[in-house]
Amino acid sequence: MELKEITCIVCPLGCRIQVEMEGGEIKSVKGYSCSRGLEYAKNEVTMPKRTITTSVRAIGGHLPLLSVRTKEPVPKEKIQEIMLELAKVEVKAPVKIGDVVVKNILGTGVDIIATRNLYVK
Repeated sequence: MELKEITCIVCPLGCRIQVEMEGGEIKSVKGYSCSRGLEYAKNEVTMPKRTITTSVRAIGGHLPLLSVRTKEPVPKEKIQEIMLELAKVEVKAPVKIGDVVVKNILGTGVDIIATRNLYVK
């Protein structure tokens, strides 16, 4: 039997959750205060995901970089590969908040979107 302890990051409470696992299956979950914490704990021990925030190069804009993020969380093990791919991306101004900068990054089904406006220089 394996016991995994995680801190929930869904809300500011930061519940310390204990997940008991056996043979790769969840046997029990303790220490959460809400259903969102329970769901977070189950996902964190079976398939952890994260939202990526970063910047990409901007061409012809009022700023040299454009801040972007994943529209949805992506598998944690894909983060480094996604960051390497985003290092190659260049966007042309104009761009609006919410515009898709990269569609379906590395086949994950998740888009990269702009988090600020980029105006033409």
